[in-house]
Amino acid sequence: MRISPIFICLIIAITSCNNQNKSVPIQTSVSKQQPNIIFLSIDDLRPDLGCYGNEEIKTPNIDALASSSMVMLNTHSQAAVCAPSRASTMLGYRPDSTRVWHLGDKFREINPNAVTMPQYFKKSGYYTVNIGKIFHNYMPDSVSWDEPDLKPAPYNTKLYAYRDAETYYYTKEALNIQKEARAIVKAKRKGIIYGDGWNKGPAIESADLPDSLYYDAMQTQLALKTIDRIKDKKQPFFMGLGFYRPHLPFVAPKKYWDLYPVGSVTPAANLKLPKNAPVMSANSNYELRGYSNPHKIGRPEDAPLPATYADTLKRGYYASVSFVDACLGKLVKGLKERGLYDNTIIVIWGDHGWKLGDHNGWGKMTNFYIDTHVPLIIKQANQKEGKRIEALTELVDIFPTLCDLSAVNKADYFQGTSITPLFENPDLEWKDAVFTQFRRRKKVSKDKKEYMGYSMQTKQYHYIQWYRWNNETKEKGAFSASELYDHYSDPSETVNIVDNPENIELTKTLSIQLSKGWKGALPKNKS
Repeated sequence: MRISPIFICLIIAITSCNNQNKSVPIQTSVSKQQPNIIFLSIDDLRPDLGCYGNEEIKTPNIDALASSSMVMLNTHSQAAVCAPSRASTMLGYRPDSTRVWHLGDKFREINPNAVTMPQYFKKSGYYTVNIGKIFHNYMPDSVSWDEPDLKPAPYNTKLYAYRDAETYYYTKEALNIQKEARAIVKAKRKGIIYGDGWNKGPAIESADLPDSLYYDAMQTQLALKTIDRIKDKKQPFFMGLGFYRPHLPFVAPKKYWDLYPVGSVTPAANLKLPKNAPVMSANSNYELRGYSNPHKIGRPEDAPLPATYADTLKRGYYASVSFVDACLGKLVKGLKERGLYDNTIIVIWGDHGWKLGDHNGWGKMTNFYIDTHVPLIIKQANQKEGKRIEALTELVDIFPTLCDLSAVNKADYFQGTSITPLFENPDLEWKDAVFTQFRRRKKVSKDKKEYMGYSMQTKQYHYIQWYRWNNETKEKGAFSASELYDHYSDPSETVNIVDNPENIELTKTLSIQLSKGWKGALPKNKS
């Protein structure tokens, strides 16, 4: 059966304009003794790390940092795709307020007066610098930084201005495939092409080359050189450092691939779409399909990839994570050598999850748990002992948390909650639920219709409501479908149980809870 839900009164119209006009309690100066901040985004990183319980992946440096940090075990993004997730995290409010719902939505055009996280800290007296992907590609947002969009040589030239940094290959074979694919795209399309057509090429590459030739390693060295240049300023620094791996293509030095021999990684726990899942729940795998693959990449409703190629892709993802882990190790070592580690807050976060065959999917862009669950690791200044915290948290919580940790005043429009009380007492009663949403575009949806899906994760249940969506008026339409998963009995989300007769009352209760939105799930007691 299908329950006719109460319409969601989330926060669609409440804050989309008001957030830009509310007063921001900006401090005019900060003390040099206030901690530095390194805000480290790792693109497409799901919680497959040793410190999150994965015993197959090799992440010794992240794990070492996590041992003396706050490891948030149950953090969720506000949207499982880069642009809306990052906009929400960086502005401090949710997608229906940022009005950034998918990749092409540019937050600064939509919210011209918005104050981003680095801009906020800049106004509060921090010196802010940006290296790598913090906002979405081509959105460095120069007003947010004292030094925006720094790039390592030789990539800081006009020749590379319109390329995504994940598009660099290092072998002759891969480069030839990329050039041929780009030429085809350029011949077919006129005008501006996304990424200047360079986001084509093999889905994987392994080259027996040193780390130092790879873009993220170069960024790490640039970060340390930049710190040397700014560390003696009279104010603390806020550095946004965005690593591009493990984003596709899975390009990493051979020595990291060698960590994962053929057949050494476990396949996804659930290789099928959930039974009874509605048509709009699945993405189309188009991201992987855009690269060169030795096998046809179908939709999740189609036959799965051959096990051997699925194994190769997962090993490539793991190799990319291990490479980024090595970059993080060099950064931490450099901070310690410079005497800056203790008085520096380090935040490591992934912008959304990523399916590695889960639900027969490759990529993100769903409301499934595997796509919304993300790692969040926070090392406070002078922290010596780490904690593992089970409470439900969200990426939108990072902004107010950083304000508390650095003694910067918090704005009154934040839609996240500072999680610092959990650092003192991890067992504190906290949020009842966390919230995600996703816009399913008609060119991707199997039925060629447009939808918006609102997702709510409680400790036990994952409940989702899908509505028709008018992207011209930016309005939600009629209710279309719902999903319900019991994580106590079905953690891999294999069966949608929303239509089970015994779940009628449960679905009503969850529908009401979802309609109350994030304000209805706030912690009752923060201390």
